[in-house]
Amino acid sequence: MNYKISKKKAWVLSIAVAAIPLVIFTAFQPSEQKEEPEHKKAVEAVTYATSPVQLMNPEYEISVPAELEPYEQVAVYAKVAGFVKQLYVDRGDHVQSGQLLATLEAPEMEQQYLSDKSTEQKMYNDYLYAKQAYERLTDASNASGAVADIERDRARSTMEGAKSAYEASMAGTAGAAQLQQYLRITAPFDGVITDRNVSVGALAGFGSNLPLFRMAQDNKLRLALSLPEKHASSVKEDTEATFTVSSRPGKTFGAVLSRTSGLLNQQDRSLKLEFDVDNSSGDLQGGDYAQVKIKLQRKNPSHWVPSGSVLHTLSGSYIMTFNNNEVKRIPVKEGLRLDSLSEVFGNLSAEDKVILKPSEEIREGQIEN
Repeated sequence: MNYKISKKKAWVLSIAVAAIPLVIFTAFQPSEQKEEPEHKKAVEAVTYATSPVQLMNPEYEISVPAELEPYEQVAVYAKVAGFVKQLYVDRGDHVQSGQLLATLEAPEMEQQYLSDKSTEQKMYNDYLYAKQAYERLTDASNASGAVADIERDRARSTMEGAKSAYEASMAGTAGAAQLQQYLRITAPFDGVITDRNVSVGALAGFGSNLPLFRMAQDNKLRLALSLPEKHASSVKEDTEATFTVSSRPGKTFGAVLSRTSGLLNQQDRSLKLEFDVDNSSGDLQGGDYAQVKIKLQRKNPSHWVPSGSVLHTLSGSYIMTFNNNEVKRIPVKEGLRLDSLSEVFGNLSAEDKVILKPSEEIREGQIEN
């Protein structure tokens, strides 16, 4: 027999021989590693990163829009009907308290005053006559006793009636004189005339809804703003504010709280604050819009947690605590946010630890290790 092997067959044979150890090694390798027991997986799943609840009362700053209003502003009307006789001021004029702004004329008032004055004089004369008559009867009664008591009493009654009539006429004359004073229109306070609505000869007073002037106090202003409800309890009596206005770019003004409304506005659930602003320099003007920064602080400490630890769901906001291997879901209401912390209100204590990355898949209950 011919035992000679071709080169091609020899190469195939060598490959087969080399593969035998690899097959034997693979056959003796252990099968695919089995899945870990469920309890081991549970132990690894409950290793949550936590952070302690912080009880703090930090000072914080908010920015809110506001409006600068004149400290006092008024529409000046004529109390009595009359024609404008003379005007002494115009729009933009600065006036002092009591300064004469305009005069009216009403001839019938002068006639009424003269009539009342004449009546007063007549009543005074009647009173003097009644008084003299009573005194004479009294003297005669004391001297001779010839005058009956009833006559003396009648004279006294006449005198007292005349006195009452005289006093009433005096009041009438004073009223007419006072009405004449209303023909002089004066400024109620220091300020600036912001509007003038009449000219000389115009009829003013009853039947006219248009004021003669509008004026405002400009040396003192009110900075008025509405503070959102969640900040209302953080306002203190000496709360300070800084503000800017677009008409004076780059300049910052300061003020201290003067008054609050005390109650929340039922329409927008806000607290009205007012800061008195000295404007004697004239840098500001009433009607400007301002951007205000206020420093606030709660009256009592509150609980703070990392902002990412608050879980927001369709049913509300929660945090999840992990204390003594027990997970609890606690409903909370969020308050302020300060950097990476959020203020929360709920059934919490400073000893609680919150899960930093909560999720709805985390179940509540005791964890067994």
